[in-house]
Amino acid sequence: MRTTYLNALGVVCSLGAGKAAVTDALFGASTHGLRLLDGWVPARSLPLGDVTAELPPMPAGMERHDTRNNRLLLLAASEIETEIRAAIARFGAARIGVVIGTSTTGIEEATRGIAARGVEGAWPDDYRYSDQELGAPAAFLAEWLGVAGPCYGISTACTSGARALLSAQRLLRLGLCDAVICGGADTLCRLATNGFHALEAMAPERCLPFSRSRRGINIGEAAALFLMTREAAPVVMLGGGASSDAYHMSSPEPDGRGASEAMRRALSTAGIVADTVDYVNLHGTATEHNDAMESHAVATTFARPVRCSSTKALTGHTLGAAGALEAAFCWLALTDPQRRLPPHAWDGEPDPALPSLAFTRIGDTLPAGRRYLMSNSFAFGGNNASLILADAT
Repeated sequence: MRTTYLNALGVVCSLGAGKAAVTDALFGASTHGLRLLDGWVPARSLPLGDVTAELPPMPAGMERHDTRNNRLLLLAASEIETEIRAAIARFGAARIGVVIGTSTTGIEEATRGIAARGVEGAWPDDYRYSDQELGAPAAFLAEWLGVAGPCYGISTACTSGARALLSAQRLLRLGLCDAVICGGADTLCRLATNGFHALEAMAPERCLPFSRSRRGINIGEAAALFLMTREAAPVVMLGGGASSDAYHMSSPEPDGRGASEAMRRALSTAGIVADTVDYVNLHGTATEHNDAMESHAVATTFARPVRCSSTKALTGHTLGAAGALEAAFCWLALTDPQRRLPPHAWDGEPDPALPSLAFTRIGDTLPAGRRYLMSNSFAFGGNNASLILADAT
């Protein structure tokens, strides 16, 4: 089976823009990207993980792609544009694929256009139906970069970014591409915030994954973009697994069987056993049902305690970008000279009804030698994905 490498990473989230800024905030956990914002749900302020970095304008000729989602994606892509352009020069435009996971794409701009039509009786001049198409981010990147390989979007709710990486790996292993630009991007939008508010899943304060006091999620926005190839690099995407248990439209299967199956498949494709894994980035939304399900699934999959953390108390839940963003956090851990692990930011009060997990603390590090990291993503509809990243040797 062909080995696939994560050669370059561009990232932006509420912790900062670029690998350096995100690294500093992530491993120290002395700050977080959540702040109280008004206007996203009626008559309430909510802690949200918005990106405050200045976003670049659309490149000349790309104005019809102008959405916040695409600008966020452009900022992440700009960090690795040199590596991407070099890959295009080596392989040719037809051998470069683009796979982007998203759940909100340009729906905020589309919603404003629909609202304006309701008031004015006509579509605004800047309304574009294509803004809300789920393939729009991938199409924008492909056109901007001038690549002509397979190009598509994936939208499987909160596993979208992780599934994009799995799909990119398949394109490379099948020989359909020599390089794939892959990841996820989602921005804050009223459709999503009001939807989660209607489900009574939004916490009124900073979220507390796996705490006895957890009250729900915080929403955030992010873009994380990888260049994946078969060319050797320090970080390898060793394996990945997915399942779809279709238990319920919005609630996870309580015993975590679907989540466990995704993790077991990831271990199998990586060719390792559970005891080999050094760290798990948990989905960890801080909702009652998800945390209960995931803690049971982890306890079932791993015979011994494995260090783990949820990073959503730092960034918010970035929905379709979450799987790619949290894989990016694993990439940063593997490339960090100090071998630091993302700490679990919470109140330190575990829920006694849940299996005990070995949460990381500030200053925890990976062991010497080859390290294996797992990143979990679980979504509405019982859609589950698990990725395994490792040092190349």
